[in-house]
Amino acid sequence: MSEQEPQEQGTEPGPDARVEEEQPFLTHLMELRDRLMKVVLAVIVLFLGLFYFANDIYSFVAAPLMAHLPEGAGMIATEVASPFLTPFKLTLVLAIFLAVPVILHQLWAFVAPGLYQHEKRLALPLLASSIALFYAGMAFAYYVVMPLVFGFFTATAPEGVSVMTDIARYLDFVLKMFFAFGLAFEVPVATILLVWAGITSPKALASKRPYVIVGAFILGMLLTPPDAISQTLLAVPVWLLFELGLVLSRFFVRQREETDTDAAEDEWHPLSEEEMDAELDRAEADEEPSGDRPDDEPPRRDD
Repeated sequence: MSEQEPQEQGTEPGPDARVEEEQPFLTHLMELRDRLMKVVLAVIVLFLGLFYFANDIYSFVAAPLMAHLPEGAGMIATEVASPFLTPFKLTLVLAIFLAVPVILHQLWAFVAPGLYQHEKRLALPLLASSIALFYAGMAFAYYVVMPLVFGFFTATAPEGVSVMTDIARYLDFVLKMFFAFGLAFEVPVATILLVWAGITSPKALASKRPYVIVGAFILGMLLTPPDAISQTLLAVPVWLLFELGLVLSRFFVRQREETDTDAAEDEWHPLSEEEMDAELDRAEADEEPSGDRPDDEPPRRDD
């Protein structure tokens, strides 16, 4: 028996044990596949529902430019397939943008089982706010930035130059603006996540405010067209949203410190020597008899 024990300890696990270890990994892969299929299905359903209105959607997106073109002027298509492919591309991208809540919901459902309860309480509001902020960035680009930018571009055209934008080039320009402003409006969420992960603190971020402002203008230069208006209109909201993220991160840090304090108070800790001596003295005092009569002496009877 003793000779077999080392041999049993040195043997490798059999094929059944390896299958049991690999099965959870395969289960996660199957779940990930199912959730990706749901995301693709949601995008396809939205695309099929919107494709009939593809030309109307493109007209809506082109409205900020068309409002500043001279009377009788319009857009052109320089490629043969552009009148079909450009609205097709816009509808597909719009379906993906509208499916963002579904995409993030499936991502949340895949990740949530591995999170603690306090992490879930923080992650769910961040998930909802990131969706709202992305859509707010797109709306800001459409209703505020584009009218100003297109009005500036068309007003500064040299005399004798007719502004006739290609529909494919215009769509690329607009999608770039939507993505840049939607991503820039996620600054408060990114700030809170940095503080939550312990990478930095609100005080450290506040001390780097000048660098953040310069970085916002550099980001505006990289993500927007090469003009000062769109660059400024992106940099200023990024700075203001950074300040909002600082305020929210301070509130989060204060809440976390209160939670940690309560948990530390509830946590068991061993007594010190002084506390143990005090407890022993108290126990001995409680065990002393109330009178001078010994405890084993029987009571007297009055005849």
